[in-house]
Amino acid sequence: MADSRHPKRAFLEVAGALHPHPTRVRAALFRQHRFFDSLDKVQVKYEMLRAHALDDLSVVEASRVFGCSRQTFYTGLGAFEAWGILGLTDAPRGRHGPVKLTADDLALVETIAHADPGLSGRAIAERLFRERGVAVHRRTIERLVASAGKKNR
Repeated sequence: MADSRHPKRAFLEVAGALHPHPTRVRAALFRQHRFFDSLDKVQVKYEMLRAHALDDLSVVEASRVFGCSRQTFYTGLGAFEAWGILGLTDAPRGRHGPVKLTADDLALVETIAHADPGLSGRAIAERLFRERGVAVHRRTIERLVASAGKKNR
């Protein structure tokens, strides 16, 4: 449970940005300036990448000084290059929530699957894309067909 005496710590914990090992951060920056907080995992990762890119710290040295593994460094670098600062958070990336198909899309999937029960999810997805311009993963189609089959029993 978060400590109510430290609102920032509580916020970081709720946000999933609380550094699990703040004492491992040995960068002078975090000891000398109040602005830098070793409890903030995103800030630590960002400063580690910045130190490597701008201060010419090697990956090994940046990882050591900021209390991370080299794997964490490279994972953070890739995520930062792909997503920017959001890539340094632990929040899941990509689509949030299920694909929304219209009632007409669902009706077409059910019609196709009922007309040819042996048709694969990929084939149905391709036909849905050709006929309605809706791109859906084959597994989505397979789950829809399976759940429709259970309802019709």
